[in-house]
Amino acid sequence: MLFKPQARIQLKSEAELVAMRAAGRLAAECLEWIVSQVRPGMTTQDLDDLQVQFARRHQVRAAPLDYKGFPKSLCTSINEVVCHGIPSRKAVLRDGDIVGVDVTLVVEGFHGDNAATVPVGEVTPAVMRLLEATLEANRRGIGAVGPEARLGDVGHAIQSCTEPLGYSVVRDFVGHGIGREFHCEPQVPHYGKPGRGLRLKPGMTFTVEPMINEGAWEVSLLDDGWTAVTSDGRLSAQFEHTIAVTTEGVEVLTVQNGDGSWEPPGRWYPPSLAGKRGHAAG
Repeated sequence: MLFKPQARIQLKSEAELVAMRAAGRLAAECLEWIVSQVRPGMTTQDLDDLQVQFARRHQVRAAPLDYKGFPKSLCTSINEVVCHGIPSRKAVLRDGDIVGVDVTLVVEGFHGDNAATVPVGEVTPAVMRLLEATLEANRRGIGAVGPEARLGDVGHAIQSCTEPLGYSVVRDFVGHGIGREFHCEPQVPHYGKPGRGLRLKPGMTFTVEPMINEGAWEVSLLDDGWTAVTSDGRLSAQFEHTIAVTTEGVEVLTVQNGDGSWEPPGRWYPPSLAGKRGHAAG
């Protein structure tokens, strides 16, 4: 999301990174558990109920609940919803839909933030291509992170692999710094020019979360003040990870393993994505 800069960037200590790894692992576990249960006929409130159950079981807090007035424990974004969709009993998932699930947990004072867009039942090849492109954009953006890289390198990596396919990158919402705060500096645009922007330093932690639209990049905000939708009514997809800049490269924090690899939640893997894994540089 876009937010007003308020403070300088905080570099995390090793002790803080240990805490962020714990938050990231649990957030990744929660996301996988929720999306593994996505089925036609469910409502997005059913997904929120799962989030509430998970947070209660692990005695942690869902960060979105009451954050600046947001009324639910996670964000659910169906089809043309770009981000910040509010779960509802009236929002029924139907065969052929896609739904973005955005999970953020607070564990011992630190935030772990991740998201995935998953198919509901059977989707068309065109829809699957959008999911593949968005997943690849997330991987490319993460792969561009490293000490002495610049934020423009991250945005360019995302933009250059999606726009040639005819998709567009949302400008109105961006990645963000994260740690003890949910949203802080730096802002992380998913578009840009290589060699431009803030220089990255070890100890920085932020999200890479490109929102890729099937059509135009412009979005509109609904009357609820939260839900952002594509201006042309076409589909939008998103994948998100929380990452840390390291002396060697980048570490993905929202993973459940220790080998540095990351992938979308395994139980929903469609055949076209099977075996396509990214790997952190260091």
